[in-house]
This record gives sequence, C-alpha cells and structure tokens, in this order.
Amino acid sequence: MPVKISVIIPSYQHAKTIAECLNSIFVQTRKPDEIIVVNDGSTDDTVRVLASFVGRVTIVTQANQGGNAARNNGFTRSTGDLVIFCDADVVMASDMLATMEKALADHPEASYAYGGFRFGWKSFPSFAFDAGLLRRMNFVHTTSLIRREHFPGFDPAIRRFQDWDVWLTMLGDGYLGTFVRRELFHVIDRSDRPGISQWRPSFLYRIPWHRLGWKPPSVRRYDEARHIIAAKHGL
Repeated sequence: MPVKISVIIPSYQHAKTIAECLNSIFVQTRKPDEIIVVNDGSTDDTVRVLASFVGRVTIVTQANQGGNAARNNGFTRSTGDLVIFCDADVVMASDMLATMEKALADHPEASYAYGGFRFGWKSFPSFAFDAGLLRRMNFVHTTSLIRREHFPGFDPAIRRFQDWDVWLTMLGDGYLGTFVRRELFHVIDRSDRPGISQWRPSFLYRIPWHRLGWKPPSVRRYDEARHIIAAKHGL
C-alpha cells in the first residue's frame, strides 16, 4: 500500500504568512495526500485568505484553544500514515517532504525525521539524534515527519516547549528520531507580532541573573517553562 502523508497546519493570526506556507506545500516534489488547516479562532484576515484555498485544503475552524489543541484536532481528522505538524509561518524547501519520507524509509527504526532550518537570518542546523542530548536540550523542531502510530498527541497543558514535550514523551516510549543534515525549511520572522516566539542569543539564558536581582521577562518565562518540562519528564 502507498504511504500517505498528512500535513497539519495550526493557524492563529497567520493571515500574513499562511498563503506562502501553503504555496510551498503545493510545489513539493512529493505531494502530500492531504493538507488540513486548523484555524484556531483567528480574528485577523485568516478566513479571507483561506477562502482562496477552498478545494485544495481541508479547513477546520475552532474557537481559540491554543496551538496544541489545534494540532490534536487536525490529527484526529487526518488519515496519513505519516503526519507533519507544519507551523503556519514555515516555508518548505521544494523537496522537504520527499527528503523526510526517504529518511524514514531508510531508517525503519526511527519514529520521526527532522532537519535543520532557518529562522529569519539565523540558521539552526540541529544535531544528529542523541537521547542524552535530547534530555538536556531541544534540538528538534515541531515541523518534523512522524509515524502516525507512534505519535502521542500534544499535551494541551504545555504552553511552551510543546515540541520538546512530544519528543521526550516518545523517547520515554522507546521511539527515536533520525536526522536529515540540511536546512529543510525557513520560518518567516514575525517578531513584529506580540506573542510570537522570537529567537534570542543563547548567552542571554546563561547570564546569572539571580546575582543581579532582576531577570528579563522573556528569560523568566523560559526558565518557568523549562522547569515544567523538567518536572514532567524527570530531567
């Protein structure tokens, strides 16, 4: 039986990027078998933008519940043997799906395939899969190709590091990843939009802020989120 690939796109206030994301999927050398966009209660022009794609994608609309609920909703409606949760600001390289599918075919022991990416001007090349390293840091982006039967679902209670939470849950179940050593996509920098994840240099998180009696809000939120993941997975 041919392998089916489902692309699931959670979208909240992504009217400015969703069209570019979808167009990069339409030109894939390996076409997906279905594309599901879950509009998570957007109040911008998302509905109008998506209207031009009716018939080419499945559009699901829900009240705003957060990205994890949107991803899980899309997953329950999908049928693919392989699923990829593509963020709505991701622009795929034209051979991304073909490359990731081949990586899983070449590594039947792996449960997901991932690669490097670019965020704005900054390159994130990632690392070869290493279970010990994964327990110390997250180096696998949410936009990875996953075997359906091994996917545990996103935890709606996790508001940050939700991808790391999934990989650690899978690791606890004995499921490993395989690395594609190249940039497979780029993320459109939306730093102009409040609430959107932004890249910050790693040294910012290594500064001993406690000695200064003050910590930047972004670092405080990072530390709090990391503590939640550490407590859940016994890191």
